[in-house]
Amino acid sequence: MSQLDDYTSPWMNDELKALRELARDFFERESVPNQERFAKNKQVDRDFWNKAGEQGLLCLSMPEEYGGGGGTFAHDAVVLEEQAYVFDSSFGNHVHSVITAPYFNHYGTEEQKKYYLPKLASGEMVAAIAMTEPGTGSDLQGVKTTAVADGDEWVINGSKTFITNGTHADVIVVVCRTGGVDVPGHQALSLIIVETKDLTGFERGRILDKVGQKGQDTRELFFDDVRVPKANLLGGEGRGFYQLMEQLPQERLSVAVAAVANAEAALKETITYVKQRKAFGKTIFDFQNTRFELAECMTDIMAVRTYIDYCIQQHVDGKLTAAGASGAKYLATDKQCEVIDRCLQLHGGYGYMLEYPIGRAYQDARVMRIYAGTNEIMKELIARSL
Repeated sequence: MSQLDDYTSPWMNDELKALRELARDFFERESVPNQERFAKNKQVDRDFWNKAGEQGLLCLSMPEEYGGGGGTFAHDAVVLEEQAYVFDSSFGNHVHSVITAPYFNHYGTEEQKKYYLPKLASGEMVAAIAMTEPGTGSDLQGVKTTAVADGDEWVINGSKTFITNGTHADVIVVVCRTGGVDVPGHQALSLIIVETKDLTGFERGRILDKVGQKGQDTRELFFDDVRVPKANLLGGEGRGFYQLMEQLPQERLSVAVAAVANAEAALKETITYVKQRKAFGKTIFDFQNTRFELAECMTDIMAVRTYIDYCIQQHVDGKLTAAGASGAKYLATDKQCEVIDRCLQLHGGYGYMLEYPIGRAYQDARVMRIYAGTNEIMKELIARSL
């Protein structure tokens, strides 16, 4: 038995183990047989969300009184891991449940929470958050999409890009500039709720053709004099930048959780492959170089896993710092890409074929070092805390 098989995260308990079994069964049943089709269609089926909601796999850390699971981030982490273990990069639940839903929970009015969170938990509504713009990535203070007050409405103009769940999103938390051009960026931003159904002036742009994560419905979004009620402001005008800074550590930790789980899956897949594949009269595993490569990958993953587990427990305890989350994100995604690259090499020519999970994992992993803040930005944030 390998170290990975013998290891149990210290934050696990019986309830989380039962959830893991439920999530594993769900992804093996609903995701694995359909991944090729999802990639071809550039989206999961819309009813995939409803099925996940019926199984209780959405919004697990949201309060029960609003239809959520009443759990902690550890519950979300289990689902993120199980999705990564089957190499599913299509289902945008991390954006829906782990990133967007908490904005409603933390900053929404009682009316907003009662209206939106149950619909997100059931899959009736799919959520997205629109931060990135064509000219604005990690520098959120540079957001140019505007929301101007006009009577009892906000009038939104601008565009967003790289928006996960862009096709299916029924509700989008849009980062807008509500202050004038002379107002500093950190004081000018607000979060505004936009429901997309039959919304005049709202347009979904092209589905973006990405290097990897082909089954994820990543799109451009356009807002041309889009009008929404003033009541759709989320948590106070001019508070958007601070709200984003408060929630980004969880987003970054969620990326780290998926990254290390995906690296684990790649290593297990590779160990199985090299013990079966033969060359020069013996298995690939029999070559010393193969065993040494796998030994190093195993050790790297275990080291990263223990750090991520530490961060998960810190977050559950309300102690995770922005620097800690940044470290988790950059370390896990760097090692994810490194391990998968080494595993692909051990597959030889077949590793370069997309019919093998390792080839798809290689493509999918590359963006992990970019989104939720590039790894270079993560290091800058850590450095500021020194």
